[in-house]
Amino acid sequence: MPANPVRGAVDSLANSRGRSAQHIAIGLGLTVGAVAISTLVARLNAPPEDDYEIYSDYDAPVVVEVEPRSKVFAKLWPPLFMALTLSGLRIWNAPKSAARTQALTLWGAVQALNVVWMALGPKKLGGQLATAIASFGTAGAYVWRARQVDAASASLVAPYVGWIGFANVLSEGLSRRNGDTHTTH
Repeated sequence: MPANPVRGAVDSLANSRGRSAQHIAIGLGLTVGAVAISTLVARLNAPPEDDYEIYSDYDAPVVVEVEPRSKVFAKLWPPLFMALTLSGLRIWNAPKSAARTQALTLWGAVQALNVVWMALGPKKLGGQLATAIASFGTAGAYVWRARQVDAASASLVAPYVGWIGFANVLSEGLSRRNGDTHTTH
């Protein structure tokens, strides 16, 4: 049992046994900062929500937006980003090795692709789909490499990889549907 139970809990969660508090703080700052940038870009590029209703006697055709509910996404992203952050922190705290460096590089690439994917927004589905496919492949490579460094880190990212795979299918379906505008009266 460690002398300090808080430090023991942090070491267990962050894979930081034997690391200095400064090393852990730098890793936490880098991982949280990267995820925060993705979140900020998503927030800045979110479509405005219309809270008003237009009344008219004319029954114009209404274009049906085939777009997933943003509330569902708002509930899914935080836990996925937290798991991705913790995974990156655990890899950061792992002993230095070539596998660790490669895993950290892939983790950073996943974060960069998240920023691009979020920046494209829902109106640019083709670009989002291409970025999501690249993100899926990169995240899969990260899981493979992270597993060689710290199996728990790889397991933390598995739901994110599943979500990105689902998002690829969803984006591709939306892209096809947006080519054929559907209207209702």
